Amino acid sequence: MRKLPAFIFLFCIYGLVFSQTNALPEGVRQITSVEGITEYQFANGMKLLLFPDRTKQTVTVNITYLVGSMHENYGETGMAHLLEHMLFRGTPNRPDIRTEMTGRGARPNGTTWLDRTNYFETIAASDANLDWALALEADRMLNSFVAKKDLDQEMTVVRNEFESGENSPQNVLLERIVSTAYLWHNYGNTTIGARSDIENVPIERLQAFYRLYYQPDNAVLLIAGNFDSAKAVQMVHQYFGPIPRPSRQLPQFYTSEPIQDGERLVTLRRVGDVQLIGAAYHVPAGSHPDFAALDIMSWILSDTPSGRLYKSLVETKKATSVYGFNFQLRQPGVTLYAAEVLKEASLDPAKETMLQSLEGMGMNPPTAEEVERARTSILKEIELSLNSPDRVGLDLSEWIAMGDWRLFFLYRDSIRKVTPQDVQRVASTYLKQSNRTVGIFIPTEKPDRAEVPPEPKVTDLVKDYKGEAPVEAGEAFDPSTSNIESRIERISDSSGISMALLSKKTRGGSVVASMTLRFGNLESLKGRMTAADLAGQMLMRGTTKRTRQQIQDELDRLKARLTISGGATQANVSLETERENLSDVLRLIAEILRDPSLPENEFDLLKQELQAEIDQLRTEPQAVASIAFSRHMNPYPADDPRYTETPDEATASLKAASLADVKKFYKDFYGASNLQIAVIGDFDSREVSKLILDLLSNWKSPQTYRRIEEQYIKVKPVNESFETPDKANAMFIAGLNLELRDDDPDYPALTFGNYMLGGAMNSRLKVRIREKEGLSYGVGSNLNAHPLDRSGSFTSFAIYAPENAAKLEAVYKEELNGVLGNGFSAEELSVAKTGYMQARQLGRAQDRELVRKLALYLFLDRKITWDAEFEKKIESLTAEQIQSALRKQLDPSQISFFKAGDFAKSATK
Repeated sequence: MRKLPAFIFLFCIYGLVFSQTNALPEGVRQITSVEGITEYQFANGMKLLLFPDRTKQTVTVNITYLVGSMHENYGETGMAHLLEHMLFRGTPNRPDIRTEMTGRGARPNGTTWLDRTNYFETIAASDANLDWALALEADRMLNSFVAKKDLDQEMTVVRNEFESGENSPQNVLLERIVSTAYLWHNYGNTTIGARSDIENVPIERLQAFYRLYYQPDNAVLLIAGNFDSAKAVQMVHQYFGPIPRPSRQLPQFYTSEPIQDGERLVTLRRVGDVQLIGAAYHVPAGSHPDFAALDIMSWILSDTPSGRLYKSLVETKKATSVYGFNFQLRQPGVTLYAAEVLKEASLDPAKETMLQSLEGMGMNPPTAEEVERARTSILKEIELSLNSPDRVGLDLSEWIAMGDWRLFFLYRDSIRKVTPQDVQRVASTYLKQSNRTVGIFIPTEKPDRAEVPPEPKVTDLVKDYKGEAPVEAGEAFDPSTSNIESRIERISDSSGISMALLSKKTRGGSVVASMTLRFGNLESLKGRMTAADLAGQMLMRGTTKRTRQQIQDELDRLKARLTISGGATQANVSLETERENLSDVLRLIAEILRDPSLPENEFDLLKQELQAEIDQLRTEPQAVASIAFSRHMNPYPADDPRYTETPDEATASLKAASLADVKKFYKDFYGASNLQIAVIGDFDSREVSKLILDLLSNWKSPQTYRRIEEQYIKVKPVNESFETPDKANAMFIAGLNLELRDDDPDYPALTFGNYMLGGAMNSRLKVRIREKEGLSYGVGSNLNAHPLDRSGSFTSFAIYAPENAAKLEAVYKEELNGVLGNGFSAEELSVAKTGYMQARQLGRAQDRELVRKLALYLFLDRKITWDAEFEKKIESLTAEQIQSALRKQLDPSQISFFKAGDFAKSATK
């Protein structure tokens, strides 16, 4: 019998699911199927996309509503985003959605953008969890409270989020550029909205907005992951099918942006430490055929280190960094570029050079090499994403908002066809002086205007589109600790290399790896922290065989994501690629680690980039508070590798560092005599282990490695505040050091107690400070214990408005004392345990998370069964045991508080 190709066989299997086992429910019809994604239409107008993947024990439910900030009217800016927050406030049937999510161990969120709003949950794969998620989304589609009392509380949380964005001059400047580029279209309004609208929007308008847009005919539901397609359709029909198609007609927005007829200038004056110059140009809608060429153009201009802006600005030291991106939207958007410039440098040369590089591209066309490099990088990201349906499932919200999810595949196909002539044409068409927003108005005798075409008819673009064969499917992998442990092969070599290899069939033959090289000791590392950090960051900037750009080109060719970093005591490698390229990527890693060229030009550029990063720390509340907290809690000598430098000290150290220092540090310490590597995915363990040993086993570390022990230091409690002028948001950090190791009897109770106090979505701190008081957008707590030394910590954090400093601290203390005094209820404990266990299983189902744990466990000489034993201890905990452990370890009188913000300004309000 002739063997069918794999993709045809799979198509036949999927076809039989519905044709022989379960007919589609009444009123449901299949629309199309492209590359493993199948679309259905319901009688009430809702669309359903199914993207099954049996390789991971997770499922993502993502519902996209075709409403965003562009649909807001006068006085309603920010309302789409505000409503996104409100839908987590509950329904009559589900008054506490966050607790439900915690109980399922879900990873949920909601996001709002210009054209759409989406809500999603990633959960452990099971029929029960999928049933719960679908029932939840169907319920809050129509039955969310959207009540005045909830708006009063959530408004202050959203306002806090608004203030957090206002802390960044860079963020504000980019918002100003976009708002200046648009005269009439709502794309000029930031999604967070105007503060006055956030504070004053009437509940009646929010309710009307909700009833208008949150309807089945304005929604696309997507399910991606491990599920049964036939059951999923039946479940969706059960919960969403009874919702009637609304009789109302959605409003049609007819405002279009006129052709820009002259350059525009916006100037922002605020406290800050790094200058920034940006330029925006109007471009067509994301579905327009020009957009693939525009994306390649943007990549050629803004990539680091091959991009034209990087070469003309950063390499000439006129700027410290550059970046660029396109707003790919349903209607015509913008392409935006920016460069950071040191405070003491002149901005004019950077501005002039940037505009010449951008607007000169039409006269200086891209080379075939530039286009191919950009194409390879973009396609790599697309192909790697297609290996993870959960990623694609969320990314498709953007393409759905553009008009149809199949635009994603059409865009990929278009990227493959872009020529240098296409890129030159779009650059000449859109990167014009009269079409930019950056300069002042200058009368022009003969304006040269860019006419942006309207968005195309998407139905014609996607009609009869079939796409390519679905990505190769993998095995259904059980993420239980027992199964993981049974599949791991551990190998140790006399050279000091140890490996944990977990081979399995994965989607697209994907493979992930994590590697740690440990070196040095306390005596040999003293006073060498800056050289160590610089050496780690120089590794990927060139080898004796390849330049920095050639390394990146090779990674793109091999479809690999690779990061290599290093510090005073270790270097870390993180890898994601595919089976067929794994061996070549490992050889490239060995080349980078063993033969770095440490080039002088890259060293100078790195120092410049790092100085810009240091400068930004000086007035950022989060950085100011965090540095002060770390220095107080860990008071080590200045030459100790564990010492925390101030920005001034970091600047002095960076200026004093020489390339000779970096080369000497590399020569003195780097080697593989104490190396741990974990690999998970589709690979041959025998071949991979042999290759790793061949590449690295003879690379000896010059210095003897002795682990630097972490010390428990009892510090005097303090309460300190730091002024950060002109910052709308403040930072709160509180904590104390603990004499604790993670095998201590109290550790499970402390860990779980912290989870209920400030770790879970419905933790005490989050419910009180965020939900009830509306004081903070981000609040929580952490408990850490070292696995080898009796050294741990308990910390809490919150971002908030400076005028609420006293109230926030009082509420925090009240909640902490309440937990220590009264403990947790049996119901809290039960819900939290269920969610905590599912969350841990969800983490093990993510290969990128699991591989890091396996590498660490090699160093700790632990097996994954340690997790199972720990979870048994959690399961057996009583509320009394948790309260007792917290009381024993957390002494409120010993907690130190650090706050940074514009408190002086808030005091005058």
